Amino acid sequence: MDNLELEFARIVREHKGTIYTVCYMFSKDEEEVSDLFQDILVNLWKGFAAFRGNSSTRTWIYRVSLNTCISADRKKKRKGETIPLTMDINLFDDGEEDIRQIRMLQSRISRLGPFDRAIVLLWLENLSYDEIGAIVGITAKNVSVRLFRIREQLRNMSDEK
Repeated sequence: MDNLELEFARIVREHKGTIYTVCYMFSKDEEEVSDLFQDILVNLWKGFAAFRGNSSTRTWIYRVSLNTCISADRKKKRKGETIPLTMDINLFDDGEEDIRQIRMLQSRISRLGPFDRAIVLLWLENLSYDEIGAIVGITAKNVSVRLFRIREQLRNMSDEK
């Protein structure tokens, strides 16, 4: 392995959780998540030599991951395929009411458009508005406005699909 490959492997190990988080925001199907993860790795590798460090590595990885997943989501919608977004495992050791609310929120978020889902994901990851803006290509003020509108949209959604 040359130095470039070693550096790439190190970065992927450090940011693997971030990449999987983005993949799971766009699909709950394990096979599809695995495919998305592989596509992201390919796209990261293709752009790795050209990455100049103008932004942080984390920002670059989020941007590539989100763009890859959004593109895949658009292709999937053009095909007309739908995959049920169910989660058969309980990641939370909370009461039934907490679980119900988490599933309701997850269901509502999955009905947002890809761009809004990306913003919510980054916000849930506790990124600053400046970081979110840098990743998705809008101003921090625009992030604030979009998040306000997204929250209103989520509040007004019914629980029926």
